[in-house]
Amino acid sequence: MTDKNIHPDQLYIDGLLQNNSSIIQSIYKKFAPKVKNFIRTNSGDDDQAQDVIQEVLITIYNQAKTNGLQLSCPFDAYFFLLCKRRWLNELKKLSNKEVTLQDDNVSIDESVQEMTFQTEVFDEKQSLFDEMFQKLGEKCQEVLKLSFVTKTMEEVAEKLNVTYGYVRKKKSLCTGQLTEMIQQSNRYKSLKY
Repeated sequence: MTDKNIHPDQLYIDGLLQNNSSIIQSIYKKFAPKVKNFIRTNSGDDDQAQDVIQEVLITIYNQAKTNGLQLSCPFDAYFFLLCKRRWLNELKKLSNKEVTLQDDNVSIDESVQEMTFQTEVFDEKQSLFDEMFQKLGEKCQEVLKLSFVTKTMEEVAEKLNVTYGYVRKKKSLCTGQLTEMIQQSNRYKSLKY
């Protein structure tokens, strides 16, 4: 995506990434009331709204950090649609049936829908990865965690007090095991790309 297509509201994404407290406060002040009102209007309360807002901000942060999220639409529309869909999913889980929402927002820009879809897919992939990672053995988790944050495999081997050859082989085996577990999962097969 070229810089020309980046929306000026990218400042909110950048602010989240930099943990800029004034930007984060601005998000809560400008955008949270609309979400809270929507959730209260649709069978929720302020605590549930706060949870949804927090989860969505974490998802946006993770996508920005991992994939370099670049906003191509207004932050308000993107954030609200993510919160709205997250709440709809919560209601479906709670009631186990089809849910009808009260909403006066009839038209949603295509770029907002696309960005929201990409973020939801990212969040689902991240959730699946985390779930399968927890199913790995303790040694595999330790090797992979260290390899995520350590620059070289030599450093990983040193921290674990094992040989470089061992840690390379172990990382390869663990990565293969994790990949296979993810690909065998029904959730993986149902993910939309």
